[in-house]
Amino acid sequence: MSRKRNWGILSSILIMMLLVSACGGPSGTGAGQTADPAAGAGEEMQEMKPEDGAKLTVWDSGDQKAFIEEAAKAFKEKYNVDVTFAELGPDKSMVQMVTDGPAGVGADVFAGVHDQIGQGVSAGVLMPNDWFEEDTRGRNSELAVKALTYENILYGYPKSVETTAVFYNKDLIKEVPQDWKGVVDFANTFNDTKANKFAIMWEVGNGYYVFPFLGGYGAYLFGKEGTDATDIGMNNEQAVEGAKFIQSLNKILPLKTSDINADIKKSLFTSNKLAMNISGPWDTGSLKESVKNLGVGMYPNLPNGKPMTPFSGVKAYFVNAYTKYPNASKMFADFITSEEWQVKNFEMNGALPANTKAAASETVQSDPIASVFLKQFENSVPMPSIPATAQFWSPMEAAMSSIWNDNKDPKAALDNMVKQMKSNIQTGQ
Repeated sequence: MSRKRNWGILSSILIMMLLVSACGGPSGTGAGQTADPAAGAGEEMQEMKPEDGAKLTVWDSGDQKAFIEEAAKAFKEKYNVDVTFAELGPDKSMVQMVTDGPAGVGADVFAGVHDQIGQGVSAGVLMPNDWFEEDTRGRNSELAVKALTYENILYGYPKSVETTAVFYNKDLIKEVPQDWKGVVDFANTFNDTKANKFAIMWEVGNGYYVFPFLGGYGAYLFGKEGTDATDIGMNNEQAVEGAKFIQSLNKILPLKTSDINADIKKSLFTSNKLAMNISGPWDTGSLKESVKNLGVGMYPNLPNGKPMTPFSGVKAYFVNAYTKYPNASKMFADFITSEEWQVKNFEMNGALPANTKAAASETVQSDPIASVFLKQFENSVPMPSIPATAQFWSPMEAAMSSIWNDNKDPKAALDNMVKQMKSNIQTGQ
């Protein structure tokens, strides 16, 4: 057999292998996926195509209805796929999908929060973001992508980000002090406890608002990456130091933990009795309406000279693993989280973009509140998404109640908290 014939046979085999590989698409992309072979060496495959007759339902909160319907109209014009909105917020969608997905009545695409991914993966209701993974990683904040990655698999399509920072009334204080010494000094001149007048307020008993202090000192929840339930660093030496500092702040906020909640903070802030209100972008709209000269600033630095590290959340669209139209679902999730549509969602609803170009756009950066929250987000810690996170909140609340209300020893309180967390995790409570 000649060398020329050998080469011809080998070439034929290679071509057949390439065609089979190209037609198959990436692994795990779902039944019915179609992808055209590459036109030539070095060229990318053509776009994924939606299934014939595909019709999608999308779950999200009511305030997103107009945004989704506008995106759905553009998607219909481009791909001839109908998309219908149904109201179910990101805070409830994952729990609902665990039931509705296997029953065949769940939405094809639904908005959710990254810390619920573990629950969704365990229940088998989430389809990985595989086809668009490279694009998703390349165009979004690294922190957001990391938050949506569970056991090294990317599941979500980043939609928006959020964290906490310090709202302030410019008529009461010029700016947020750079450090907590400045906050305490201001409180000593501003506070009037009999008149319910305070310099600063946060939800002292809520672990979401406690973590910025402890994390800034070096505490961590589940390992350095938030994925190891056996490694709880909430009672290490740094955590104890942070808890002692929190305890010292009782002198400028002498209220019980049960007397501080979101509604009380907002009421005092909007009535000019609170100068600084630690909260998140979800309050921006209502506070703008009530506070004439509203500002927002980064967290003050801690006494150890380091910045505080608040928890952060990433909202994303997820694809139901039981959808009849995996191609169309992935395409819509990718479409509505593009740079263009994240800017549009910011314009319509104030959603802070996860997309780096959208976040850097003039539209977003020219907004003095959004730009600060995005800056604070880059110095935040995504809430762990493993199921064990559910065992953090109640023990943390109990620990802070004893530390703040009863002046208990911080180390003893945190030791007891971690002991309780470990016991709950082991028993699956």
